[in-house]
Amino acid sequence: MREKLNSNPMVQMGVIAVLLVAAAIFLLTTMGGGGEEEEAGSEAAEVTAVTGEAPVEPAEGALESPEATATPASVPVPPVAPPKQVVDAFRSGATVALIFVRDGGIDDRLVQSAASGLASVPDVVSFVVPARDIAHYSAITSGVGVERVPALVVLTPKRLDQGIPTASVHYGYQTPESVVQAVIDAGYKGPTLAYHP
Repeated sequence: MREKLNSNPMVQMGVIAVLLVAAAIFLLTTMGGGGEEEEAGSEAAEVTAVTGEAPVEPAEGALESPEATATPASVPVPPVAPPKQVVDAFRSGATVALIFVRDGGIDDRLVQSAASGLASVPDVVSFVVPARDIAHYSAITSGVGVERVPALVVLTPKRLDQGIPTASVHYGYQTPESVVQAVIDAGYKGPTLAYHP
């Protein structure tokens, strides 16, 4: 076999063709699975927040029939209502900015200092929340899917929420300008254009 492969160009071309077909099949079957996860992640960024009702997806392989019985592991825990001062700020019509940080993180300190620029923006109330207290804000954080800190969560003002409180989440280091822009974006009411690359 080795002599035929080394001496016959037709056999060499056949082996190369088989390898190319196998590589093409491998590439086609491994590509294209990530699009659904990316779409789901981008849709989760803007969801209802202050209502206290987080969307719950069934676990993979869970039965969807009405006869399915709930086990203790599948019963969702209701989110905790946010602290009173956050609810009062939202009800007053202000844009609420929550900055979730952990103690000792360099980027967390930078985000916290960048958010101090919100004091000069009218109708904005900001709260810096240590990561250890994030459970007290689960009605908001579970709605937007906060996964890591530092995180800037901006609640849309009540006058613009159309009866459904919404929020956006921004992760990682933020400049003072990007923090202010996130708040401005949350309070924007007007036409928007879709982005088409």
